[in-house]
Amino acid sequence: MSEITHSKESVYDCIPLVSKDKETEIKKPPRYISKFRPAVVLESNLQKGKSNTMRTMGPAKVDLPPPDKYLKKHSKEPKLPEKTDSSKDPRSTHFCSVRKPAVPARTERPLMGIPSKKDFRETTVAVPKKPQPIQVDSSHGHRERLENSGLVPKYIMKNDYGKTPVYLQKRKEAEQTAQEHDRLVKEEGQHRAIQRLPDEERQRVLEALKKEWDTYMQMYQKIPFLMETPSQKAHKIELEKRMDELEKKISLIERFKTIYITNDEISHCGDHL
Repeated sequence: MSEITHSKESVYDCIPLVSKDKETEIKKPPRYISKFRPAVVLESNLQKGKSNTMRTMGPAKVDLPPPDKYLKKHSKEPKLPEKTDSSKDPRSTHFCSVRKPAVPARTERPLMGIPSKKDFRETTVAVPKKPQPIQVDSSHGHRERLENSGLVPKYIMKNDYGKTPVYLQKRKEAEQTAQEHDRLVKEEGQHRAIQRLPDEERQRVLEALKKEWDTYMQMYQKIPFLMETPSQKAHKIELEKRMDELEKKISLIERFKTIYITNDEISHCGDHL
């Protein structure tokens, strides 16, 4: 029996064959590159201050320190600044604004013959202080100044002792003023008290108003029919106005049988009648 042989499979067999003819060859367009690319690269390098090769790992070659500058003990510890002149240092503090004078030398002699009126003997004599009076108010020896204890009669020596204080006098004057004001208000209220008008007085007022209205009516009837002067017109208007007021008062009194008026109005009505 003859054996059947198969050719080996390959992925290249799946690629379609392209004709070698130049007319049918497909040309790809060139890759797009921006014209500002060199400027952007240069600007980014200038901003970072180092080249692309030292961006993450540092310089390619580091200079070694010389042999005489080897690492010493405590060399990496922080050091204090060196001391400078305190007069030039603005942070320096001075407890006195003026520098004290220097100690006089042994050979320096003091000034002699300066006159002075001060008696050094009297000023140098120690005068003993007068002891303050105290009192002891407990068996344990607690003491207190006698002046603050209240046992010394110092308040009776004052000029205003036994007199009424000024603030109490002002308060009393204010109370008297308020009482006087209340009394005046009460009297004013009593003077203006509302009272009922008697029927006889009401009838008298009504008759007087009607009599006055009749008087104005007679004067109004005597006015000429034709008025040519401004004074005649003004006189007519005034009579009509007064008659209208009297008619309102008469209708008001006739309408209400019970009328309340103040004492001032009663006296005014009596004087009017």
